[in-house]
Amino acid sequence: MMKTLHHIKQVSLAILILAAGLLRGYEAHAAEQETLTVAGGCFWCVESDFESVPGVSEAVSGYTGGTTKNPTYKEVGRGGTGHYEAVQITFDPAKISRAHLLDLFFRSVDPTDPGGQFCDRGESYRTAVFVSSDAEKTTADQAKAKAQAELGQTIVTPILPAGPFYRAEDYHQDYYKGDNLVFTRFGPKRQSSAYKRYREACGRDARVRQLWGDAAPFANAH
Repeated sequence: MMKTLHHIKQVSLAILILAAGLLRGYEAHAAEQETLTVAGGCFWCVESDFESVPGVSEAVSGYTGGTTKNPTYKEVGRGGTGHYEAVQITFDPAKISRAHLLDLFFRSVDPTDPGGQFCDRGESYRTAVFVSSDAEKTTADQAKAKAQAELGQTIVTPILPAGPFYRAEDYHQDYYKGDNLVFTRFGPKRQSSAYKRYREACGRDARVRQLWGDAAPFANAH
């Protein structure tokens, strides 16, 4: 009986040690993850682009930069909230740097346009980069200056202090690969098909290719 109890205690201890090790590993992995929040017009498109980047674990569509708490898509679209359609990108800095992600961002949008992006006009569709520290601001400023020198045009994308990020409604998340049936001006389509038609009709990739040519990281994939 004593031997059985001793064995049970040893097994239990081993399980506890293993669980503690797994927890420390999870916490260490979570601590390694960083976030970058950008606004680049339609958040479906930004999310689609950056979820394809190695080292990025997640891209979430949402709203930030304004004053309205817990805004809805309709409220942001109407204007007056101050919010941008934005995407919060979670990434592993051991696999991809913040600076490289910013290089990709500037070359995936029209950063010369102060009034929106492509066919989407208005304050919620403007470009921006949001930063949470002096170090992040320095990195963003350097990426902006690099892009401006390469483009040879004035980049109007502001570098702004990060504020609360409000996750967009569930139906906006991963819209580009959704299978739900939606009604569009092209008729009833599956979300993924509707997204492709919208992106093409909006002229996003055509304009990005015009601006950036071979330096455009995502335009040639669509």
